[in-house]
Amino acid sequence: MIDRYLLRYFLAVIDCGSFSKAARQANVAQPTLSIGIAKLERLLGAVVFHRTSKRVQLTEAGSRFAAHARRIESEFNLAQAEILGLEPRRVLRLGVLATVPMAQIAEIIPAARGRGEIERLQIVSGNERETLQRLSRGQIDAAVSILGPSSRRFAVEPLYTERYLLAVAAGHPLAQKATIAAEELADETMIVRRHCEILAETSRHFTERGVRPFLSFRSTNDEQVLCLVQAGLGITVMPACYRATGILRPALTGFQLRRTIGILYAEHVEAGQYADSPLLAELRSRYADKREVSASPKPRKVTPPKLASKTRMQSM
Repeated sequence: MIDRYLLRYFLAVIDCGSFSKAARQANVAQPTLSIGIAKLERLLGAVVFHRTSKRVQLTEAGSRFAAHARRIESEFNLAQAEILGLEPRRVLRLGVLATVPMAQIAEIIPAARGRGEIERLQIVSGNERETLQRLSRGQIDAAVSILGPSSRRFAVEPLYTERYLLAVAAGHPLAQKATIAAEELADETMIVRRHCEILAETSRHFTERGVRPFLSFRSTNDEQVLCLVQAGLGITVMPACYRATGILRPALTGFQLRRTIGILYAEHVEAGQYADSPLLAELRSRYADKREVSASPKPRKVTPPKLASKTRMQSM
């Protein structure tokens, strides 16, 4: 029989990323935690962590067990609350892709509260690789991220599709054009979004046309990038959902790449578990009748749709 404290040790290591940090979280000495993990592995008959001097990583067996461990711990907490006569408040640990504007999430929170009491929300931002890893490890329950080949192992709900467009200061001579060719930017200054998931494709688009613009700034912070585009320091390529006062979004001629953003669910989340989530319901309704996002979406009133069921991502 596997004691609950062993599950808590196991989940603490996943959440903290190291045995020393997990021991502090579990309020035990590190040798005690290590002995507990070793005992768990003996009971399971499998190694659950790869241990190196630099990091701790789940094995394949550990990844499979993590989903069950999350469910069991959740049921423990619910049972304990019921026995004590407490009304448990659900927690939603939501990953948000770093290239999805946090303003999109911030905008739906007040509207979600109008639907009912929202969950205790924990938001974790990260790039696509980090977000998928956190879903696999059960460190988050769901994520707003890109739907692509790497997301096929998760249950998903598509939300919207969007193009990648240029971001140009409104006062720039080219800003009023609907489309701008790469060749027209040969003498312009560009800003590089280093965390952009299509950075290689964007660079190739320019170099294949013999365009090597001067680079004024490189950043993984889109708020900084938008501020500097507003100030006229340079032009950049961003998903269509990014918008700000004083910035226009013309298309880059011949650049047709798109991405699909959706909700991805971790393996420990059971079908329909968050179907009644006010936050996710508001997120669904926001894009219910607008699958293609433009650069300048207009405020609109939407009627909450019937909640979508989760599907497995088969193709893009």
